[in-house]
Amino acid sequence: MKSSVESQSSGLDKAKIIVAIALVFGAIAGFHYYGDEPLLFRVLGLLAVVAAAGGVMMTTAAGQAVWQFARTSRQELRKVVWPNRQETLQTTLIVFVMVVLVALFLWLVDLLAGWGIGRIIGLGV
Repeated sequence: MKSSVESQSSGLDKAKIIVAIALVFGAIAGFHYYGDEPLLFRVLGLLAVVAAAGGVMMTTAAGQAVWQFARTSRQELRKVVWPNRQETLQTTLIVFVMVVLVALFLWLVDLLAGWGIGRIIGLGV
């Protein structure tokens, strides 16, 4: 009996997902169909229908899982210790200096490789 309820629920979820996808495709088709209308109205209509599709999607188990994931992610984001201004500046300067050093090293390797290959094939006589 429990599996019967789950299959009905998942069947309803599948129907809702199909409706949400159809709404999005309909919104895109409507956006192009009403190409002569002002862009503002077409974009607002598109956003309204996509929001409605999102609302339909949120009533499914998958939509609830996405919502729970977003809430958990936001909670974890609050726990992160972000660097202060001084740490950010120091890290940025270290990265900048390392990029310059690696660029100089690669330029030197390229210069020496070009000179060596030129000597081997006889261009640097």
